[in-house]
Amino acid sequence: MVKTADVAVVGGGPAGLAAAIALRAHGADVVVIDGAGPGPIDKACGEGLMPDSLEALRKLGVQVTGHPFRGIRFVGSGTAVEADFPGSVGLGVRRTVLHQEMTRVAGEAGVRFEWGSPVTGLKLGSILLGSTDTIQSKWVVGADGGFSSVRRWCGLHERMRVKERFGFRKHFRVAPWSEHVEVHWGDCCQVYVTPVGECEVGAAVVSSDPRLRFDEALVQFPVLAKQLEGRDLSSTERGGVSASRRLRKVVSGNVVLIGDASGSVDAVTGEGMSLAFHQAPALAAAIQSGKLEEYESAHTRIGWRPALMSEVMLMLSARSGLRDRVFPAMAARPKVFSGMLASHIGVGHPAAMASHLVALGWTMAMG
Repeated sequence: MVKTADVAVVGGGPAGLAAAIALRAHGADVVVIDGAGPGPIDKACGEGLMPDSLEALRKLGVQVTGHPFRGIRFVGSGTAVEADFPGSVGLGVRRTVLHQEMTRVAGEAGVRFEWGSPVTGLKLGSILLGSTDTIQSKWVVGADGGFSSVRRWCGLHERMRVKERFGFRKHFRVAPWSEHVEVHWGDCCQVYVTPVGECEVGAAVVSSDPRLRFDEALVQFPVLAKQLEGRDLSSTERGGVSASRRLRKVVSGNVVLIGDASGSVDAVTGEGMSLAFHQAPALAAAIQSGKLEEYESAHTRIGWRPALMSEVMLMLSARSGLRDRVFPAMAARPKVFSGMLASHIGVGHPAAMASHLVALGWTMAMG
C-alpha cells in the first residue's frame, strides 16, 4: 500500500511531535510514524523542564501540568549551592504525561499517525514500512532518537563525534523535600532528583559506567539514601544512554534531522528535550520556504549554549579536585552561579556566560 504526505516524521517522541505540531501550524500535511505506541512512550530522563523548555512548548500550543521547581541545587564536595531561575519556574513532568499531552495537541492539529509501524528503510525519498507499505513524501524528518536509523540511511552519521554516559531512573512515593532540582555529585557519577508530584520524586543516576545501577550509586550519597530509605517505588527502574553527539550536518537532500537524531547534549545540562522544542519552529519555517540551509544555521545557533555547558559539566564530573575548588567558589559568589543558570536558559546576552566563567575562575584563583 502506498500513502502520501507533505512531510513524513519518523519518530513519535517529543522531538517528532514538536516538529509535527510546528509543521501543521504552517499548513503541511504531516504523518508521524513510530514502531511503538499508541500509548504514552516512556524513557529514562530527568523529567525536569526548564523555563525555556516550557516557553518553547507554549509557543507550540502545548500546556503541561507538573510540579514546579524554583531552580537548581548542586550538592557535592562538602558544599551545597543553589540558584533560582530569574522570574520564572520549571516543572517536573512525568515523561508519559508530557508525551500524552503532546500527542493530543498534535492530533487535534490534524497530524496523522502510523503507530506500531516500524520504518525499515528509505528509498528514493520514500519511507518503507515493513516489506510492503510505502509512504511517499516531499520531506522526511528524522526524529528517531540518538541511535537514529534515518541518520544512518542518509549518511549524516559520518564523522559524528560521540561521548556516552549511562543512566538509570526510578520514581519514589515521597513528598519533595526541596523546591529545586537537586544534582548530587559523586565519584564520576551524579544523581538528579526532580519533584514530579506532590508526593513523588524522580531520581536518576548518570555515570560513565554502564554497570553502575541506581542502588549501587546511592551508596556514595548517604544523606540522599536516608531520604529515600523505605520509600515505595512508583515506577520500575528504567535505563538509557546519555550522550553528547555532534554532527557535521543535519540536512541531506530532502531529509532533515531534529532532536537527539540531530545531535544531543549530556543529561547533566537538563536541556535535551528543550533543544528539540526550539528546533521545531525553525525546521517548519525552513521546510515551508524550501531553504533547509536556514535550518542548518538555526540548529547551530540553538545548540551552542547547551553544548558549552555540557562540556563544562562533564569536566566537573570527571575531576573531583576541580569540583572541590569550583563548588566552594560558587557558594562564595552565589550571584555567579545565578548568572550562569540564567545564561544557560537563554536569559541575557550570550556573552554573559563567558563573563560568569571568568568571574568564577578569578574567585578560585584568589581563594
